[in-house]
Amino acid sequence: MKNKYFIYFSFLIGCFIVLPFSTFAQSVASAAPVAAVIAPVPFISAGNTAWMIVATALVMLMTIPGLALFYGGLVRNKNILNVLIQCFILMAVISLEWVAFGYSNAFGSSSGFLAPYIGGFDWAFLKGIRTTDVSPYYISQATERIPHIVFIMFQCMFAVITPALIIGAFAERMKFRGFLIFSLLWAVFVYNPVAHWVWSAEGWLAKLGALDFAGGTVVHINAGIAALVTAIMLGKRKLPKGQHITPPHNIPFVVIGAALLWFGWFGFNAGSGLAADGLAANAFMVTHIAAAAAALSWVLLDWFSNKKPTIVGISTGAVAGLVAITPAAGFVDVSGAIIIGLLVSVMCFFMVSVVKRKLGYDDSLDAFGVHGIGGIWGAIATGLFATPVIQSAYSGAFYGNPKQLGIQFIAIIVTLIYSGVLTAVIFKIVEKTLGIRATDEEEILGLDLTQHDEIAYNEAD
Repeated sequence: MKNKYFIYFSFLIGCFIVLPFSTFAQSVASAAPVAAVIAPVPFISAGNTAWMIVATALVMLMTIPGLALFYGGLVRNKNILNVLIQCFILMAVISLEWVAFGYSNAFGSSSGFLAPYIGGFDWAFLKGIRTTDVSPYYISQATERIPHIVFIMFQCMFAVITPALIIGAFAERMKFRGFLIFSLLWAVFVYNPVAHWVWSAEGWLAKLGALDFAGGTVVHINAGIAALVTAIMLGKRKLPKGQHITPPHNIPFVVIGAALLWFGWFGFNAGSGLAADGLAANAFMVTHIAAAAAALSWVLLDWFSNKKPTIVGISTGAVAGLVAITPAAGFVDVSGAIIIGLLVSVMCFFMVSVVKRKLGYDDSLDAFGVHGIGGIWGAIATGLFATPVIQSAYSGAFYGNPKQLGIQFIAIIVTLIYSGVLTAVIFKIVEKTLGIRATDEEEILGLDLTQHDEIAYNEAD
C-alpha cells in the first residue's frame, strides 16, 4: 500500500516539474525559427568608421598635394603654379558640386527609364541624411557599416581626382577660366553618370555584372579617354621657333608626388571595401605589390631602351601599376597583382614612347598613356584574374568564368565612347562661348604669369 502511495506522489511531482519544463521547451523551439528569419539590423561600426575617415583623408592627399606635385614637377617652371591651382580649385569646386547634387545623381535613385543611367535629386544638398544614418552601400559586411555621410565624403574624393587627372593632357596650354568651366561640366555630365552606371545599386553596368572595385572604369578609363580627346582638340603646345619641350623642371617634385600618390592609393583601394576587414587587407597588399612590380618593370625597360635607369621612369611606372590594380584590388590575389603590374608598364611604356610619337598628339604628361591604357588593362585583367579565393561570388576567365571578360569589355567600350563623345561636345561648347585655348603669347610667357600674375621662383639678385 505504501508503494502505491509513493507511486501516486511521484507522479504528481513529475507533473509539476516535467510539464512546465516541456511547455517552456516547446515555446523556445517554436520561437527559434521566428528568430532565425529576423534580418539583422545594420549599425554603425566604430572601427570601420575610423578606418574610412582615414581612407578618405588619404584619397584627398592624392589630389593635393600628390597629383599636384607629380604633374607640377613635370611641366616647365613657368607653368607649375597653374597646375597647382588647377588641382586645388577642383578640390573646392567639385566638392561643392558633389554635395549640391553630384552625389545624388551618382548614387541616388530616379524613376522610370532613367533609373539605370542617372540618379535623381532626392539627396540634393544631402537632404534628409542624418549623422546617425548608416550607409546604404556596403560590400563585405552587411550589418557593421559606416555613416552615410562618411561614404559621401569618401566618394567625393573620387569625384575630385577624376577630372584632375585630365589636367596632365592639356597642361601648359589651357585658359584657366575655360579649364574651370570645362572641368565642372565634365564632372556633371560625364563622371556622375558613369559612376551611377558602375557603382550605384540601380546602375545598368552594375546589374550587368561589371567589376570595378575602386575606379578603373569610373576614374581612369573615364579620365584617360577624356584626356586624349582634349589633347587632340587643343592641339600641340606652341613653342618659339627652334625650341623643343624641355625636360621636367623639378624632378624631386615628381618623386614626392609619386610617393604621395602611392601612399594615398592605399586609401583609394583598401578603403573601397568600406570596412576594416580581410578584403581591405588584400586590397592593401595587392595595391602595393602591383605598384612595386610595375615600378621595377618600367625602370628595366627604361634601362634597356635608354641605357640608363631614370627616377622619372620608375615614378611613372609605380603610378601605372597603381592605376592598373585599382579595378582588380578587391578581386585578385598577389600572383594576379604581380602579373598586372609587370605587364602594365610594358603597355604604357610602348604607348608613351612609341605610339604617341607616331601619332603626333600632345598628351603633355601622358594622362592617356598611363591612366587610360593602365585603366583599360586593369579592367581586362580583372576579367581574367578575379579569383573566388578573394570574394567567393566573383571569378574571371582563368578561374572558369569567361563571361566576366566579355562583361568587362562592354564596360570599357561603353565608357570610352560615352566619355569621348561627351568630352568633345563639352570642349566645343566651352571653346565657342568662353574660349579654352591660351594664346600663343600666353603660352610662351607661361600660364603662371599670364593667368595668375604669379611666379614660382624668384631669380637671385
